[in-house]
Amino acid sequence: MWKGRFQTDTAQLLKDFSESISFDWRLYRHDIAGSIAHATALEAAGLITQPELEAIRSGLLAIRDEIDAGKFTWKPELEDVHMNIEAELTRRIGDPGAKLHTARSRNDQVALDLRLYLRDEAETICKLLAEVQKSLVALGEANIEVIIPGYTHLQRAQPVLFSHHLLAYVEMFARDAGRVNDARKRLNVMPLGSGAIAGSTLNLDRELIARLLDFPAVTQNSMDAVSDRDFAVELLSALALVGIHLSRLSEDLILWASAEFKFVTISDAYTTGSSLMPQKKNPDVCELTRGKSGRLVGNLVALLTTLKGLPMTYNRDMQEDKEPVFDSVDTVKAALQIYAAMLREIEVNPEECFAAAADWGRIGACSPPMSPIIWSCTACRSAKRTRSSEKPSRSASNAASGCTN
Repeated sequence: MWKGRFQTDTAQLLKDFSESISFDWRLYRHDIAGSIAHATALEAAGLITQPELEAIRSGLLAIRDEIDAGKFTWKPELEDVHMNIEAELTRRIGDPGAKLHTARSRNDQVALDLRLYLRDEAETICKLLAEVQKSLVALGEANIEVIIPGYTHLQRAQPVLFSHHLLAYVEMFARDAGRVNDARKRLNVMPLGSGAIAGSTLNLDRELIARLLDFPAVTQNSMDAVSDRDFAVELLSALALVGIHLSRLSEDLILWASAEFKFVTISDAYTTGSSLMPQKKNPDVCELTRGKSGRLVGNLVALLTTLKGLPMTYNRDMQEDKEPVFDSVDTVKAALQIYAAMLREIEVNPEECFAAAADWGRIGACSPPMSPIIWSCTACRSAKRTRSSEKPSRSASNAASGCTN
C-alpha cells in the first residue's frame, strides 16, 4: 500500500529482515477490535455506508474466529498483523475492506493495538499476583505455629514466625500489583486518530472510538501519541520488579529445601532429579524463576536503549518494542502461574524449623517482642510461663531463657 513511488521491488533480504508477523500476530484480537471501532466512526462520519460497515464487521469477526481456531494463514510478505488482516478482509469483501484504512495510519493503529493488549495483560497479571498471595497466605496459615530463624546478612538473627516471613512476600506482591495497576491507568488512553504524525483532514469522532473501546480519555498530541512507548517501559519496569521479588522468594526456597536447612520439602511434581546422582532433588522451578528475572531486567533495558536516541516521532526502531514486551508478559505470567501451584504443595518440616530457631549458640539473643503473636520464640515463651507460675526474679528468668531483655 506504500509502494506507489518506488521503481524497484523490495529485496527479499529486506522483506525477511523487516517482517514482524512472526511475533506481532498475537495482537490480532486487539487489532480487529480497533478496526471495528474505527469503521464505526467512519460510518458515523458518512465516509462509509451502513451496509459497508456491516460487511467490514462481519468480515473481521470471521477472520478473528479463523485465527482463534488456528485456520488462518499468515503471510510474511505482508509484513505485520495489520496488513495481513486488512488484505484478507479486502480479498473477501472487496471495496469496503479497502476503505477501512481511511483516516488511519499504521503508526496510530499499532499504538492502539499495543495499549489494548497491555491493558488486558495488566489485568491478567494482577489476578495472577493475587493467586500467588493466596498461596503464600494459605501456606502460612497451615503452619501458623512454626518458628524459624530470621536472617540478616544471611546470619541467624532473631526467631520469627514462618508465616511472618511469607507475609513479607505478600507485601512485595501487593506493591507489584499496585505498580501494574498504576501503569495500566496511564496506558489506558486512546491514540487512534493521530494518523502518521499530525492527524487527518478527515475529522472522525475520537470520543466515539474511545467509548467503543472502553477508554476513559483520548491522547492530546498526535506527535506524542504515535511515538510514545512510556507506557510499555512502565509496565516492563513493574514486571521486572515482579521478577526480582520472585527471584528473592526462589532463593529462600532453594536454601530452605536444601539438606543444610531442611525447612521445607518441595513437591516431586515441581522438582527434578539427576541422571548420575539419584539422591538429588533439584528445585528447578525456583532456579528457573531466579534465572528468568535476568530476562525481565534485560527486556526493560533493551526497550529503554531502543527509545533513548529516537527523534520525534515514529521510527521503525519502535518495531523492536514488541518482542521484549511479549517476552516479559509471557515470562511473568508463566512464573506466577507455576509459583501459585507449587506453593500450595510445599510441606514444612516443623521440627527442623524449631530446632534451628532454638539453637541459641548460633542465633544469639532474642530482642524485645514487638508483638506477642508475631515476634515470639520458644525460650521467651518458656520464660514467660516460668515468671507467671513461680515468679522468679527478672534476672533469673532472663538467664533461664537466654534472653537479655
